[in-house]
Amino acid sequence: MIIYNVTANIDESIHEEWLIWIKEHIPQVLGTGKFDKATLTRVLVEEDMGGVTYSIQYRAYSREALDAYYSEDADRLRQDGQKRFADKMLAFRTELELIDEYFVNVNPN
Repeated sequence: MIIYNVTANIDESIHEEWLIWIKEHIPQVLGTGKFDKATLTRVLVEEDMGGVTYSIQYRAYSREALDAYYSEDADRLRQDGQKRFADKMLAFRTELELIDEYFVNVNPN
């Protein structure tokens, strides 16, 4: 499984506006049909540059689905955020391969 990770550092001056926007943006990305899940997390380590940092992890159906997202959807969906937040947001993207998942086996009794 491939995870498409977007890490974004947001200037304090636009933080609240960005948070509202990203909560609208994530369903748009999921609406492309290339991902089955997204997780929005706040990075708790303070950056030297300041701001607030978030990680959005989209779980792609497959490598092919992620490649299709890049070629069919990514540019269009990124444009709005780039126009709105320009130099107040720094984002970088990484691809992660899920090797294994472990869960605690909780006995309900």
